[in-house]
Amino acid sequence: MAHKVTVRINGSRYQAEVEPRTLLVHMLRDTLRLTGTHVGCVVGRCGACTVLWNDVPVKSCMVFAIQVENDEIVTVEGLKEGNELHPIQKAFWNHDAVECGYCTPGMLMASYGLLKNETNPTEEQIKRAISGNLCRCTGYRNIVEAIKDAAARMRAGEAGSAKQAV
Repeated sequence: MAHKVTVRINGSRYQAEVEPRTLLVHMLRDTLRLTGTHVGCVVGRCGACTVLWNDVPVKSCMVFAIQVENDEIVTVEGLKEGNELHPIQKAFWNHDAVECGYCTPGMLMASYGLLKNETNPTEEQIKRAISGNLCRCTGYRNIVEAIKDAAARMRAGEAGSAKQAV
């Protein structure tokens, strides 16, 4: 039996018909065609599917779509404004914090969740924020440096950081 779910995603209202067992990650990708969120392990271990749910980073493979009724979701597609990359995206690019790119959407969203609440995070806070996101390629050093740089860019008011107040 399908249920209608109404949700705000990246500032826009969406409605979808889903079965009660449909995971949020599958509603985003398969039903709504927002494919920036990656499907990894589907058991909450890798973090590739991280999104913000009411401003909190969550693994969307661990949330049923019907749970987000009338809530706010931000996916990686919601970071940029028009053609302008978000400071987090720019920093990942500039610091070579991306290799294969599979974990990148989840890393970006975990970083975004941190930087929405902590404008000048310590290295320990950064590591804790991304600890639920696995990367098999980079070794994390460049990712940590990119997040530090993104925080500085956002403190300086760089274009794209207005999304911080979503």
